[in-house]
Amino acid sequence: MDMNRFVFFLLFLLISCSDRVSIIENQDFIEIKNRGGKTLGYDPQSGVEILMIDNLAFKDLNKNNELDGYEDWRLPVEDRAEDLARKLTIEDIAGLMLYSSHQSIPGENQGWGSAKYDGQSFDESGAEPSDVSDEQIKFIKEDNLRHVLITSVKNSTVAAKWNNNIQSLSESIGFGIPVNISSDPRHGDDSYAEFTSGQGGRVSSWPSSLGLSASFDPNLMQEFGRVASIEYRALGIATALSPQIDLASDPRWGRFEGTMGEDSNLVSDMARSYVDGFQSTNIKGWGVNSVNTMIKHWPGGGTGEGGRDGHYGFGSYAVYPGDNIEEHMNIFKDGALNLNGNTLRASAIMPYYTIAVGNGEKVGSAYNSYLISNILREKYQYDGVLCTDWGITGDAFAVDVFFSGKSFGVENLTVAERHYKALMASMDQFGGNNDMIPVLEAFEIGVKEYGEEYMRKRFEKSAVRLLKNIFNVGLFENPYLDPYKSSKVIASEEFDKMGKEAQKKSIVMLKNDQNSLPIISRKKVYMPMRKVPKSVNFFGQETPESMEHKLNILAVEEYYDIVDDPGEADFAIVSIESPDSGYGYDKLDIDMGGNGYFPISLQYSPYTANFAREVSIAGGSIFEDFNNRSYNKKSIKTKNESDMKLVHETHKLMNGKPLILIVRVYNPLVFSEIEPYASSILVDFGVESKSMLELLSGKFEPSGLLPFQMPIDMKTVELQKEDIPRDMIPYIDSKGNEYDFAYGMNWKGVINDKRVKKYK
Repeated sequence: MDMNRFVFFLLFLLISCSDRVSIIENQDFIEIKNRGGKTLGYDPQSGVEILMIDNLAFKDLNKNNELDGYEDWRLPVEDRAEDLARKLTIEDIAGLMLYSSHQSIPGENQGWGSAKYDGQSFDESGAEPSDVSDEQIKFIKEDNLRHVLITSVKNSTVAAKWNNNIQSLSESIGFGIPVNISSDPRHGDDSYAEFTSGQGGRVSSWPSSLGLSASFDPNLMQEFGRVASIEYRALGIATALSPQIDLASDPRWGRFEGTMGEDSNLVSDMARSYVDGFQSTNIKGWGVNSVNTMIKHWPGGGTGEGGRDGHYGFGSYAVYPGDNIEEHMNIFKDGALNLNGNTLRASAIMPYYTIAVGNGEKVGSAYNSYLISNILREKYQYDGVLCTDWGITGDAFAVDVFFSGKSFGVENLTVAERHYKALMASMDQFGGNNDMIPVLEAFEIGVKEYGEEYMRKRFEKSAVRLLKNIFNVGLFENPYLDPYKSSKVIASEEFDKMGKEAQKKSIVMLKNDQNSLPIISRKKVYMPMRKVPKSVNFFGQETPESMEHKLNILAVEEYYDIVDDPGEADFAIVSIESPDSGYGYDKLDIDMGGNGYFPISLQYSPYTANFAREVSIAGGSIFEDFNNRSYNKKSIKTKNESDMKLVHETHKLMNGKPLILIVRVYNPLVFSEIEPYASSILVDFGVESKSMLELLSGKFEPSGLLPFQMPIDMKTVELQKEDIPRDMIPYIDSKGNEYDFAYGMNWKGVINDKRVKKYK
């Protein structure tokens, strides 16, 4: 009899006299069900044993043969968290305050996301994909880290087995605190690649957050959250680093698509529904399918001057020319911190990188005591976890390198001093830090200033917040997964179907001249290929130029006959993407005597910023010898001007026959360059070809509405204020329709239903 079987036999003898407990032996762990109570899961090899008290089973996580308060699942979560926090050493708490760098499962062989297995790369080591890497073993055992961010996973079975392996390792150490695994959004299409770094494990496919908002249906958003939470838990994920509820008040922002739009009422409703869907998975609130949400980015990241993003030093300033920061913060207060469900508030909040100009100290948001302590903690009475965005405590070395530290405003401090400043601003956790040494050094800085008793209490306060989130989702009882059950959840036809229905509801029809759509009968279609320009993503990874059909050819052939000669075609489908002019900065300009700053254009043709500010509101960096970041009178070209030319050329080739234009939208765009050439226009927020074709063929009627404005020109973009939503002049098309917030068409014409009346 092997050891596992022997332990199982002893456990069976231990609980055989109880009529309230039953046991199941799984491949990687033992499952114990308490009738009317919690289901437990543990790995006998971790050293944990089961205590039988009052005919009920409990895990002896700290292996002292006693039932401690934190091990008693009958007690309130608050009591359990406080009991454990009192027991923890400062080193234990320092580990809880860490949130790992991005982890691929298995680790890559080299470069970003790489890992070692017994000192070798994955391919060289002969390791299993589900094995825990050397780096992970170190940060679990030596740094006491218990919050892990995963990116790509090979498949759901590997994810489940890796989860079990790392949970067993963690369970074997000290107080047996389980690992809280998290993820960025995983349910979108490739548009999310810069923020998810790959999406292993096939989950159901839904439109982007912006697409779900285009439904103007908070119930649909909540249903997405419910489904996503079940799929997350099947992969071992218990915390979502989402939703991104920044008010998208500047149309140029590089993370616009991840938002829920630019109207504060709509975004508040959608944010509330998203969090309720993820967190409240039973009538009482928290349940076995619940997933903590980390709403981001406080106090709102959509106000970067000129639309520039805070992942870079050139986007380090958030500006408020309309003195409107309150509306951005109210989305948090009225939405995700004011839930309908019994979990009451989002579990965690992530401040953004940027310096909120004119609102407290001139430092990044996570260091800003006014925004964190005075507003979030005191005014809003928020006592959940506050976690920094990734890399804010690192040393900066450039304004234009993604991997440079984002310690905006505190570049002169040491790494330990940055940790201390954030902690004293009331932060709890440090994103992207696997090393507890600077946290311990921050503790010592505090001891010198306030004394050990004060700092011990300060650390315990954060420990309680962090532990509550792990207790709430049931990880202390059972962090283990059955790989077979996980594979069944991830491959669910029901969830797949729901995602595709949501995709169709996200499509917005802007134009339908002479009822060009739907095209019901089997007709001949001309589909020119689109040139994909060479590009470089946030991480510096290059994609070479190529040609593509954005619609899947095989899917199209199910509905229409594809022809190569536009003269033979009955209609054309042209699929393009919104304009891309980059991130608003080019270092080569410095070498030519400029300041490096350029406009971010929302039109396809070359653009000169004649109406931009002559003097920027904010600016300056330790790497710059100037403060004026203006790009007035500068010109920029988009990378995909060829998309506009493709529309023009195809219109000419079709010689008056219908041209159906599908635009994959990441940001608002100036439609004057392309709208007159199209018979019908559809906005795509991340849908599969099949979903789009069902709408084109009339199997589904369009119902989506714009969750933002489409500008009439770049002048209105430059003159709008970064912090004021819905302050542009909208584009009016050749049919007199205004592409404003809450605009959309169905087969009958412009939609004017209860959704429009409620939000417009």
